[in-house]
Amino acid sequence: MKKKHFVGAVRPYDLHNPRVRVGYALMTAICVVIALVAIMPVLWVLLSGFKELKEFNRGVKGTDNRYYLQLLPASFSLDGYLDTWNQMKYVRYYLNSLAVVAGSVVCAVLFNGLLAYGISRLKPRGWKVVWALIMGTLMVPATTSIVPLFINITRLGLGGSFLPLWMSMGASAFYVVLFKNFYDAMPGSLLEAARLDGCDHWQLFFRIVLPLSMPINIVIVIYAVNAAWSDFLLPYLVLGGTKLETVMVRLFTYRTSDRVNNMDIIRAIVFSIIPPIVLFIAFQRQITQNVISAGIKG
Repeated sequence: MKKKHFVGAVRPYDLHNPRVRVGYALMTAICVVIALVAIMPVLWVLLSGFKELKEFNRGVKGTDNRYYLQLLPASFSLDGYLDTWNQMKYVRYYLNSLAVVAGSVVCAVLFNGLLAYGISRLKPRGWKVVWALIMGTLMVPATTSIVPLFINITRLGLGGSFLPLWMSMGASAFYVVLFKNFYDAMPGSLLEAARLDGCDHWQLFFRIVLPLSMPINIVIVIYAVNAAWSDFLLPYLVLGGTKLETVMVRLFTYRTSDRVNNMDIIRAIVFSIIPPIVLFIAFQRQITQNVISAGIKG
C-alpha cells in the first residue's frame, strides 16, 4: 500500500521557479526570526538563573580586566535553583496550584459543556436570548467584573477557599462558544438513536456526548490549565495571606520581600513558567488544530 505524501502551500516542483524559491527562503527567514524573538526571553531567564548575582549585574571579567555581559553563564550549577526552591517552599504552593487547576478543569468541562449542550441540542424557550448574552460577555473585559465578583465572594463567605476559583472557570463564555461549535457539528442521528434506547438528557450528555467530545474536551483542558495556573488577580484577592496561596501569588509576595535579590526572583519565575511551557510543548498539536478548525468555521 502506497503512503500518501501531504504537501503544503508550496509543492516541491514549485521550487523550480526562482521567484517561488526566493519567496520561500524569505518566508523561512522571517519565521526563524519570529521564533527566535519568541524563544529568547524564556531562554534568557532560564540561563540567567544559573548565574551569580555579581555575574548577572556586571558580567564576566575578560583578559583585559573589563567586565562583559554574555548570554551563557560561567557555570551551570544547580545550587542557586535548589536554594531558591527550598527558600520559597515551592512544594506546598505547587500543590495548591495543582488543586486549583484540577478543580478548574472539572468545572470548565462540566458546567460549560452542559450549558453549551443545552443551547446547541435542547434549545429550550429563550435560548437565543441566553446565547446573545453569552456572546455579549465576550466583549466585556474580565477585569471590569472583578469588584462585584469579589464582593459576592466575600458576602457568601467563600474567601480563603478554592471554590470561587473553580466556579469562575466553570462560567466562561469563550469555553461555551467552543463547546457549542463542536456540538453543532455532532451527528443528530446518533443522539436520536440514544434517545430511542431510553437515554434521558443527563444520560445522553454523560454517556454519549461527553465521551465523543474528547477532542474539544482536551482543548478546553489545555486552556483551563493555562488560565488557572497563570491567574493572579482573583487568587490574590481570595487566597492572599492564607496557606492556600498559589504559585503566582507566592511569586508576587516573594518579590516584595526584603530578603531576596534579582537572582532569586529570576529563578522563582523559572519555576512558575515551567509547567505551562511543558503543557504547551506536549499538546501544541491540539492547540494549533483547534485554531485552524475555528478559523475554517468562522
